[in-house]
Order: sequence, then C-alpha cells, then structure tokens
Amino acid sequence: MPVHRSLRRARAALIGALVVLASSLATAPSATASTGTDETYIVLYSDTASSADAAAAVQAAGGSVVANYTQIGVVIAHSSSSGFAAAMAATSGVEGVSATANFATQLNDPQDSGADAAGPPPGDLPNSPATDTDTFSALQWNMRQIHTPEAHAITGGSPAVLVGDIDGGVDFNHPDLKRNLDVADSANCVSGAPVPGLAAQDDNGHGTHTAGIIAAAANGIGIVGVAPNVRLAAIKAADSHGDFFPQAVVCAFVWAADHHVDVTNNSYFADPFLFNCKNDPVQRAIWKAEQRAIRYAQTKGTVVVAAEGNNADDLAHPTQDVSSPDYPPHTAVTRTVHNDCVVIPVEIPGVVGVTADGHNQQPGGGYLKSFYSNYGDSVTQVVAPGGDSIFGRNAEAHNGGVLSTWPANVPCRSTVKEPTGDPSYPTAVYCYLQGTSMAAPHATGVAALIISRYGNLSSPQNGKMRPEQVVSLLEQTADPQPCPSSLPPGYAAFTSRSNGAPQTCTGGTGYNNWYGHGQINAL
Repeated sequence: MPVHRSLRRARAALIGALVVLASSLATAPSATASTGTDETYIVLYSDTASSADAAAAVQAAGGSVVANYTQIGVVIAHSSSSGFAAAMAATSGVEGVSATANFATQLNDPQDSGADAAGPPPGDLPNSPATDTDTFSALQWNMRQIHTPEAHAITGGSPAVLVGDIDGGVDFNHPDLKRNLDVADSANCVSGAPVPGLAAQDDNGHGTHTAGIIAAAANGIGIVGVAPNVRLAAIKAADSHGDFFPQAVVCAFVWAADHHVDVTNNSYFADPFLFNCKNDPVQRAIWKAEQRAIRYAQTKGTVVVAAEGNNADDLAHPTQDVSSPDYPPHTAVTRTVHNDCVVIPVEIPGVVGVTADGHNQQPGGGYLKSFYSNYGDSVTQVVAPGGDSIFGRNAEAHNGGVLSTWPANVPCRSTVKEPTGDPSYPTAVYCYLQGTSMAAPHATGVAALIISRYGNLSSPQNGKMRPEQVVSLLEQTADPQPCPSSLPPGYAAFTSRSNGAPQTCTGGTGYNNWYGHGQINAL
C-alpha cells in the first residue's frame, strides 16, 4: 500500500436558530489588541440561536468570517487576536468556540451467499446497463466478489443520481473518471468555505482512488466502478498532505446537502480526536458542529457511508485512544475513553458503517475480515472488499489489494498503466491499495445503484428515496456472513492498536460485530 498520508478520522454535527446582534455586542468583551498566530476557529451557536448576524460579533472580537453556515448555526472564522475565543464565547447565543489548528485527522490505510430480499418495483429514473470488459476488469476481484458484473447487466446506475466523494479531491482529467465528473457540483472545502468546480483537483491520490471504485466509467479503458453511469461530485476536504481539518468537514457536508447529493462517501474520520468524548469541553464545539453538518445532509436526503478505520479496534468497546490528536505530528497523547466517546461520522445515527474484507474464504463461509479493519456491534452495518495483503492473497488477488484510478503525477508503490493515445494525458494510471477507505466506496456505489433502480420512491428531500430506505435495502440485500469458526495462523497477532485487545467476532450469521448484516451484494 503506497506510503500516502491518506486519511485517519472523520467527525460530524450541526443545526441552528436565532440571536439578536445588539445583545451579542453588548455582552461580548472587547477583543484585546494583542496578536498571536493566525488561527481558524469554529464558532458554534446554540440550538436556540441564529448565526445570521455573526459577522459584526466576529469583527468586534477581532476576527473575520470565512463562512457562515446559518443552516446549522456554525461559523468558520479567522483571527490573530489572542482574545478572540474568549470574546466570542461570551457573545450571546454562542455555545462554544474552538481553534482548529491542532485538530487535523488522517486515515493511514495499511500498505503492504444469503437469502435474497425482495426489493421495491423498479423506478422511473433513466437507467442503462453497463459492461465489465475494460482493459483491467480481469484484475477486479473485488467487483466480482460483490456481483457487480451481474448487476450491471440490469443497470450501471443513473445519471440522475449524484454521488459526492468527500475526500482529497479527484483527478478531473483521468480518462476513466472525467465522463462522470460533475464539475458544477464539485467544490474545494479545505479552507472551510467552498470554492466550486475544478478547485477540487486531487493532489494526494486517495480521492481519485475512492472515486474510481464508485464510478469509473465502463468505457473500454482501465477499470469499471460499482456505479459507472452515475454523476460524481468531488468534494475536497483533505489538503495535499491528507489532513482533514474540522472546518473542511463541516463545509463538505453542508455543500453536499445544499447541492442535492444523493450519497456521500467518507473514507476518513473527523477530528478533533479518533474518539470524541461528549463531555470534553475542548472537543465539544468541533464535534457538535460536525455532527450538525452530517445530520443536516441526512435531512436533505443524503445517504452517508463511512469507513470504520484501520486500527483493528472494537469501536463499540473503546478503552483508550493512543493516536490523537493527529496534527501537528507526534503530539498524540494516551487518553482513557469509554462508550460515551464516539468516532465520527461512522457512529452518527443513520450512517452506514463499513468494515473491510479480503478475497480469501473463511471457515464457516464468507470472506475473512481484513486484519486491520475496525469493527463493532451496532457500529457495523455491512462489510465490503477493502483488500488484505496478508490473509487475502490468492491467484485472483495476487497482492491482496484493490485496483482503482490514480493521478499520473502522484507516486504509487504498485500500479498498472495504460496508454491513452491522448498527448495531453498520455498514460492512465491505476494503483493497488488496501483499507476500509477502499471498502466504503463499494457500499457507496451499491447505494447509488439502489437509488438509480428504485428512484420512484419519492421523498420530500430529493424526489428519489429517503436515506433510511436506501440503508434498509442495502442491509437486506447483503449476503450474511458468520463469524469465522477458526482464524488463519498469524491472524491473532494483529490486535487493537489502541489497547492491544484481541480481535473477537461476536454475534450470529444474520448480524455480528465483524460483518454487520453481511457483505454487500450489488445484484
């Protein structure tokens, strides 16, 4: 797996209401004249207040507004005043203020058949079949494992469906992606304020990889994604180093909600920490802002799919966090955590949590959970191919990785390439990676196929299907997988990175903490 700082965490929260500017200015202490480091802040207004008139209060406190998300009562601000946070915290209607400089997150991906469920009748969105005969289709063991070629004989998805990939951007010129990319609905959210269009160009690689799994075109070149006919919006929330800051996560979900995105893929965790503890005052403003943003998107009809992460942790029974905060580097501290501490976005209600498996069968049926994949009772909804370089190799998956699109100018340890005949983009590159980052976009693609196929189930939000309907069908049509009756030699050595606990699968075939309701089935 290439040494790319791909992404390590993702968080969520947001909402809002009303506040009187005159009273806010009257109660706010004047900003001090002293200056410090220019900081970005999240200002969280209470549920019973509105951020509509925040600009004057922010200015009086010695700052400037980057973005005001009145939909959820969250303001992103800049200030170099050392008294800014205290001044804003004393403003009427403000629930919390937090600087975000020390709160970036990364998800460093590791390198190196059940009963059918009856679905609703087909819908009325435009659908066309797709083929799986592109140059490297034979290398896509992951797609055959979830039956996408058979599904594509029915539909490759609908161009009426829009998928948002909240990641590090997308290579807009990659020949396997550009046909499906929706530039107008793409945006760069790194600053906390959206910059629409081509500004969401990928400079890391991770976003291009997840995008290809979702929607690489069936065009005779390279690979075929799970939903090769849907539209894809690149929503860039990670910088060139793969760092996700909270303001970018908030911006990304509000953008998705307001641009009628049907499904978002989230192959990261949100800050400030891996486990966000509800009563910690340092974390509160950030995780509540992220939570509001995610819920706002859900209320607008967006299905949210999230990777569970790569620490071999049982997210339902955490005891300590040893890897947060991620930024600046080497500043992590060991913290005791409990069940009131959650991972965002995967533990927000309604979010589809996805674990990873490889391509080797396990004793008792199904495919073995990838050695690195997090898991957890009630946290896990489904499992999908994420690759496994140790316990998932075989003749079909020679290195255990998942092959997908990759920018030509970004290094990758294991690639295949194809000449394009286009002087402006002479070589199309495809990279092998493994991680729950790769598993989640498979589930995102299947969710897009579900909406494409059954789009006549109207809802007030998007005229297609309500998120809970999509999630229910995704779970019902998964192939149940039992806990393994035994584990391969060496697997037990891969214990939780957070607390050293052994990985233990509990539950029945219909639902367990490793595989949820089972492996997604596109057909």
